[in-house]
Amino acid sequence: MTVELSSPIPGPPRPFAWPKPKYLLFALIGLIYVYVLWTNESFLFNAKDPEWAHIAPFRWILLPHGMAAAFALFLGPLQFSDRLRRRFATVHRVMGYLYITGAYLGAPMGIYIQYFEERLGEPRSLTVATVMDATVWIFATTMALIFIRQGKIQQHRQWMTRSFACALIFLEVRLIMTLFNLPFTVAETVVWSCVAAAFPLADLVLQLQESYRSRAAPVRAAGRA
Repeated sequence: MTVELSSPIPGPPRPFAWPKPKYLLFALIGLIYVYVLWTNESFLFNAKDPEWAHIAPFRWILLPHGMAAAFALFLGPLQFSDRLRRRFATVHRVMGYLYITGAYLGAPMGIYIQYFEERLGEPRSLTVATVMDATVWIFATTMALIFIRQGKIQQHRQWMTRSFACALIFLEVRLIMTLFNLPFTVAETVVWSCVAAAFPLADLVLQLQESYRSRAAPVRAAGRA
């Protein structure tokens, strides 16, 4: 006597799952990183670039400023990873404090560098714009720190989103100036526009994220039923 083993009946194919919107957003930010590094900061890879002569008077502070800001820019997206926060809470916390340190060091050093640029001929109004940029970044970062120390996770995440939006101003200004081939005379206008848009854009992202979660919740609940 033989026993026939029935093969399992395959279920319907799973529909294609698009990546979460925040991953698409961070992928776009990553492309902007590469673009700005290649177009605006390419002198870092060329010792003969004339930009080195321009930054020579303040290069001693430019390196720590660049490293501090780079910490913030590259660690910022990782702070929004739910998986990292759940599985490696300590790593998430350490990277958060490194981000805050990068903001607290990078912002004031950026002000000093712009002040030095003013002494080399750039307008005072651009220095004022830089001060405002640094101020809103430090303010948002401080609010995020206060709320996480109080255990208010939701408010902490909201202010971290605003803080990272302020950190991205560095990239946005260079992207806009290069992509549209704008003259330096409009740089101040671009800086002010990016500073003014930082909080509204961050809040728009928060609203879209909340809307996405609200739509996804019933689908997840149905899948577990």
